[in-house]
Amino acid sequence: MPTVDVDFDELRELTGHEEKSDDELEWDLFNLGVEYEGETEDGKAKLEFESDRLDRLSVEGLARSLRYQYGDARGVSVPRTNDPEWVIEVDESVPEERPYVTGAIVRGLSMDEGKLESLIQLQEKLHRTMGRKRAKGAIGVHDLTMLKGRAAVTATEGANGAESDPRAGAASAPPKTITYRGIAPDGDRFVPLDDDADRTPGEVIEEHPTGRTYGPLLADYEAYPAIYDDIGLFSFPPVINGRRTEVDEGTRDVFIELTGTDQWTIDKMCTIICYALAARGGRVESVRVEYPDGELVRPDLAVEHKRVTHERVEHLLGVGFEREEVVDLLERSGLAADVEESADGVVYDVSVPPYRTDVLHPVDVVDDVGRAYGFNDLDPRYPDVGTIGGRTAGTRLEDAARDVLVGLGFEDMLNFHLANEAACFDRMRLDPEGGAYGAAPPATIGEPYSEDFTVVRTWALPSLMMVLENNTHRAYPQDLAEIGLSARVDEREETKVHERRTVAAVLARTDAGYEAAKARLQALAAAFDCELETPATDHPSFIPGRTAAVVLDGESVGVVGEVHPAVLVEHDLEVPVAAFEFDLRTLE
Repeated sequence: MPTVDVDFDELRELTGHEEKSDDELEWDLFNLGVEYEGETEDGKAKLEFESDRLDRLSVEGLARSLRYQYGDARGVSVPRTNDPEWVIEVDESVPEERPYVTGAIVRGLSMDEGKLESLIQLQEKLHRTMGRKRAKGAIGVHDLTMLKGRAAVTATEGANGAESDPRAGAASAPPKTITYRGIAPDGDRFVPLDDDADRTPGEVIEEHPTGRTYGPLLADYEAYPAIYDDIGLFSFPPVINGRRTEVDEGTRDVFIELTGTDQWTIDKMCTIICYALAARGGRVESVRVEYPDGELVRPDLAVEHKRVTHERVEHLLGVGFEREEVVDLLERSGLAADVEESADGVVYDVSVPPYRTDVLHPVDVVDDVGRAYGFNDLDPRYPDVGTIGGRTAGTRLEDAARDVLVGLGFEDMLNFHLANEAACFDRMRLDPEGGAYGAAPPATIGEPYSEDFTVVRTWALPSLMMVLENNTHRAYPQDLAEIGLSARVDEREETKVHERRTVAAVLARTDAGYEAAKARLQALAAAFDCELETPATDHPSFIPGRTAAVVLDGESVGVVGEVHPAVLVEHDLEVPVAAFEFDLRTLE
C-alpha cells in the first residue's frame, strides 16, 4: 500500500490544531484509515493508507481530511478559476501511443523548502500509483515565469508594439500557446534537469540517469513526446523536464502539464495536484487544451453525483439515522447532499468533489458515512441468520481430495484458470470440436490483457504440462496434482458457460506408465468409496492402446493414460509422462 512521509508540525499547522499531540494525530489518522508505520531518518512520520484515497498522498490532502473530521470544514469545496489565458495545442505529430495531455496554472505559491518537498513527493507518489510508474501518466511542474507562450497579436498590440505582462489576467492578455508534439530521437536539443549539457532526446535516454530509467517506456515509439514554448523544447515526457523551467524555493507561479495514455487518469492526477497547491494558498487558473478534433478546459473540476437511499445507508451500516444526521456525516466527509423524496423513500443526491477518484458506486458513499460516524462506534452483533460461517461442502471435498493426493506423493499445484487456445488444444493435439475429454468451445475473454490469457481453460492437464515444461531443469521424479476450475461454453446455462472443478495429476519420471497412473487413481477412488472402471478408449493427447476412460460409479467422467510423445516434444520433455483427469463432483 502507498506510504507518505509527513512532518507532524506541518500537519498541525495546515489543520489549524497546534494543540494536537503526536499520539492524538496518530489516533485521528487511524480513524481515517491511515496507519502510523514509524519514523523516517529525518524524523518524519511514515504513514500508510489504502490505495483508493490518492488525494491523501500529500500532507495537504491529509490535512484536508482531518479538517473535515474535526468539523472545521464541511461540504464540497471547488477552487474558482478564470477563463484560460494559456493554451496547450496538440499537434498531429504527437505519438499515437501517448496522445493525451492536460494542464493547469497555479499562482501565488511563495514556495519554500517544505512546500517544494511536499510537491515533489506528491508528484512521485502519483507517478507510482495512478501513473503506473509514468507509463499511464506523467507530471511536469514548471516555473511559469520561465515560459514564453506564442501569443496572438491583438489590434492594440499591432498599433503600439507593446507586449502584455505575462502575469496579467486573462481579460487583458491574449492567449499564450505551448505545443505538445512529436520529435525525432535526434531532434532539438535541451538541457535536462540535473545536467549542464545540451542533449537530444535520444542522448538523454542513453546518457542521463533518469533517461536510462524511464527511456524504456518509449522503446517502441517512432517519435518521442515533447512540449515546446516559443523559446523551444522544455519538457520531454514521460522522462524528464528541462532545466530552464526548474521549480525552486523562489518560484511563485507554476505551470503543470501531464501527458499519458488515458485522459481521465491524467485529469484526476492534475486535479489532486491543484487541490494540494490551493491548500498552500495558490490560485488555480484554467488552461485550454486544443486537440485536432476538439478542445477541453482544464483542470477538470466538475462535481460528480451519486444517489443512495436512506434505507441502504441504514441497512449496510446497521445503524438507525435521522436524515439530518446522514447529511451532517456526508458533509464531514467532504461531500454534500440534497435530500429528496421518491418512491424508494428518502434519497440523497450526493455531490462528490473532483479530487475523489475512489467514489465509483453508492456503496462508496455509504462507506464515507460509516467512517465519519466512526466504525469503532458501531455496535457488533451477530447476523440475523440461522447458521454460522464455515467451509462449503464443495470446499471440504476439495480439501479431502487434496489430502489424499498429497498422501499419494503428489505435490499440490495452484495454476491460473486462464490460458490460451494453443495451450488447451493445439499443443495437446486436441480438436475443440471433437468429443474427447477437455474438447469443448472455450469461454473467451473479450479484452484480454495478454495473448497468454485469452480463454478459460477447458481442462486442467494443459496447465500441469506447462509446469513440467518450465521445470525441466529440476530433478525428477516430478509428481504434480491440481484441483481447479475449468469451463466451456454451454447455451443451456443461464450464464452461457458451464463451470466445473476437476482433479488432474501427472507423473513425470523415467518409469512413468499407465499402470502407475491407474494405481494412484485407484487409491484415490477407494478413499472416497467410489467404484472405478477403466475401459479402453482413444484420446488425441494420449498414446493409443495406453489410454482408458475414467468411469466412477458407472459414469464416464475423465481419462487416464500415457501422454502422447508428440505432446511431450511440444513441451520439451525428455521423460515419459502418465496422467489422469476427471470431474471432482463424482467423489461426493
